[in-house]
Amino acid sequence: MTKPSPDAGKSRREQLRERLIAVAERSIAEGGLSALRARDVATQANCALGAIYTAFADLDELVLCVNARTLARLEAALTSPARDGGELLRLARAYVNYARDEGPRWRALFEHRMPGKPLPEWYAQELDHLFSLLEAPLSRLLPGAPKEELHARARTLFSAVHGIVLIGVEEKLAPTSAKALDAALEEFIATVERGLR
Repeated sequence: MTKPSPDAGKSRREQLRERLIAVAERSIAEGGLSALRARDVATQANCALGAIYTAFADLDELVLCVNARTLARLEAALTSPARDGGELLRLARAYVNYARDEGPRWRALFEHRMPGKPLPEWYAQELDHLFSLLEAPLSRLLPGAPKEELHARARTLFSAVHGIVLIGVEEKLAPTSAKALDAALEEFIATVERGLR
């Protein structure tokens, strides 16, 4: 009898991980993060509940893997060719469109909490990469600005745009049409650009 190679085991583990991520991603896309249940994921992935914890350290790691895929989709949306407006406005418009089109996945990025646990380095790098999309146009508005300043300003700008988008898409204050939300983003970005110039 031939002993299975370590690579064969790794391959099965990777296949299981991919299957679990796909099931969890589908669950989040259909019902949001609150719909994600380990037992349901295991059943739909056709594996034992304990297999999740063989493939992942915990459920948090599984959610982060799903969220990493969401970040990759978001990046693809943000880097699509511009239609109109400046670079920052194009990014803001792409962000609001993604939030509208991918609501449950987009919300899961912000709803997932890991109390008392730091983000893994690989996930923090994914976030940094996404923020670099804002740092590039900011560096053209602030030539010579140190990288640390661009880094901080990109996060501040994202936070402000995210707040506008969240309130608009979720209609937290009042019903908000796509046209009204776009106008608010356009006005905000114009104000930011004037201030930076």
